[in-house]
Amino acid sequence: MKDKGEKVSSFVPNTDIGQNFLKDRNILRILVEEARLAPEDLVLEIGPGMGVLTEELLAGPCREVIAIELDRRLAPYLEPLAQRHPKLRLHWDDALRFPYGELPEGPNKVIANVPYYITTPLLWTLLECLSGRGLRTLLLMVQKEAAERLVASPGTKARTPLGITLEAMGHVALLRNIPPTAFFPRPSVDSSLVRIVLEETYAWLPGDFLWRSLLRNAFAQRRKMLRTTLLGIAGKDRAQVEERLSSLAIASTARAEELEIGQWLALHNNLKGERLSI
Repeated sequence: MKDKGEKVSSFVPNTDIGQNFLKDRNILRILVEEARLAPEDLVLEIGPGMGVLTEELLAGPCREVIAIELDRRLAPYLEPLAQRHPKLRLHWDDALRFPYGELPEGPNKVIANVPYYITTPLLWTLLECLSGRGLRTLLLMVQKEAAERLVASPGTKARTPLGITLEAMGHVALLRNIPPTAFFPRPSVDSSLVRIVLEETYAWLPGDFLWRSLLRNAFAQRRKMLRTTLLGIAGKDRAQVEERLSSLAIASTARAEELEIGQWLALHNNLKGERLSI
């Protein structure tokens, strides 16, 4: 009987869509342990591949697994799995374009080995579509540099709009780094396992046009000061912007990466209160 490693070796991964299959059984065990599955969990798995992780999730106590896979060449691995496990719902689709709003019920957990090139857009999509439908935990394997950006502190160059949004919504923890040898084919970069825990308070934030525009404009030219990058959002001229920032105890000479989460939320609330058109 062939093991999972032998199955992987007979399949030619499509690196154009970021296929790097997890082959390290120890990392797989750690991933399942960190998932902390419970009987009420509705789990979403992005890119199940050959179903190695999927099968472990199905063997756990979760209520159901929704798996979204783009590559139909993987049907010989995934469709028999779906036939054997009635609690697996398999969808052949692009996770970036999947109609999450049409799911009868939103998942409360996402577990995935995320292709490096879609990490940021996929996270924005999941947050926007699912954080208001009960999504509370994401356990993700991502490129190490992407993980570092998600946990970056104020004042560091790795600070990003996505990291700031996640900080407002809950907490991100970098659990461990994963070497390239854990995957087939072997990627050229290290990976990291991260856990994102979301709270209900700011579940609406990823879909808020003003919040996204505020961060996008502030970080569009990150070397420039806020008094320049926020023109048109926080005021029509530099004096208006400086006055607004001063009223919120934010230095007009500050750059986007320097602001604390409380300052971003205060600035957003200030602008929201005036119902500014942007």
